[in-house]
Amino acid sequence: MSVPQLSAEQRGEQILAVFDTAFGELLAADPAAFRVKFRKMAASAFAFYRGTAALFYHDLDEDRRGGPYLDERTSRVWIHGDLHAENFGTYMDAQGRLIFNVNDFDEAYVGPFTWDLKRFAASVALIGYAKALSDEQITDLVRVYAAAYRERIHALATGAKSDEVPPFTLDTAEGPLLDALRDARALTRFGLLESMTEIRDFERRFAPGGGSIELDAATRYKVLAAFDGYLETLPESSLARPDSYRVKDVVGRRGIGIGSAGLPSYNILLEGNSDALENDVVIYIKQAQTPAVSRHVTDSAIRGYFQHEGHRTVISQRALQAHADPWLGWTELDGAGQLVAEVSPYAVDLDWGDIDDPEEIASVVADLGRSTATMHAAADDQSGESLVPFSTERAIDAAIAADEDGFAGLLVDFAHSYGSRARRDHQIFVDLFRNGRIPGL
Repeated sequence: MSVPQLSAEQRGEQILAVFDTAFGELLAADPAAFRVKFRKMAASAFAFYRGTAALFYHDLDEDRRGGPYLDERTSRVWIHGDLHAENFGTYMDAQGRLIFNVNDFDEAYVGPFTWDLKRFAASVALIGYAKALSDEQITDLVRVYAAAYRERIHALATGAKSDEVPPFTLDTAEGPLLDALRDARALTRFGLLESMTEIRDFERRFAPGGGSIELDAATRYKVLAAFDGYLETLPESSLARPDSYRVKDVVGRRGIGIGSAGLPSYNILLEGNSDALENDVVIYIKQAQTPAVSRHVTDSAIRGYFQHEGHRTVISQRALQAHADPWLGWTELDGAGQLVAEVSPYAVDLDWGDIDDPEEIASVVADLGRSTATMHAAADDQSGESLVPFSTERAIDAAIAADEDGFAGLLVDFAHSYGSRARRDHQIFVDLFRNGRIPGL
């Protein structure tokens, strides 16, 4: 990508302008949450990169005018929107299987498929740099990712059967992916409930403290009304036992993570699939955010397809993730779209902390390339949504086939250039933050 030569001062002003557009209202409403968010982002260039999808898309001027491998179809693919090396982990699907795959769909939207690949490739460069890998080794890793993605897309486009491209499960995964699945399997619903709740008067309730906020009667009423609206968005298969949705308790929470600073949220304790106290379920209602990528996709048909951001998040996740969380749904609260999903006891993120051997890193990156391709292929004319009414894997396969030799090189060049830019931006951001230059903090 071509990188404009800006001074640190000029780039700092640009970063502040993007932050104001992306975070301004939330930051004004909850400066303390953003101080926590920004301190986490200051910890490393990768943490900064994770928290600045809005800046990433602001910088993709070249792709907004078209670009290699992009045509009328491949520019209109359901994408994850924030695909980086740490947005992968485990979940239990609607069929009760533990799956390792892409997670966190808050930024999902419809746009150019290469945006996901470039965002991931730059994250590989940042991880590789942090692990003191050479530029040549980073190049090799990005080429491994590109080759694995290409191979899987082609297999899916040419009619490979589902058993030939199985998901990553306890039976099929290897290495750190298998480790994550085994760690998830060792977790229990009882353990999650013990960490968040207590039993009072023979019934389970949320325990005080631990970040939970007691609600006043008016707020509790509004949350329960939003919960009733959520039930109408669930597939019929999720409502097999109506008593599963009996509400036992409600508390408020406030998001302070890198991605959810300032967003109000609520936890609801439900009966679950039996009367046994250990089968209770915790779901969360969280205000959905405007995805960064949507500010750079001008197609009104895409924007008009979604009722609100909660609806967009859920529809996108259901499209991108086969057999998604059966508790996944949406609602509205105070006029804002909300995402509703289970606080899963089986969620384990991929931990890069102990993945240091270059061969092991390459093996993981290849698996993540396959996961990315499977995700892109899932969200098309077979997903049940009309927004992408064609076979995405065939469209992407044909686009790459037109220039096989340039595909990996495109991602390699971007990974190095944007990885270097993100490291410089991180230092600029740290100086802005520590010197009190971020308005509102």
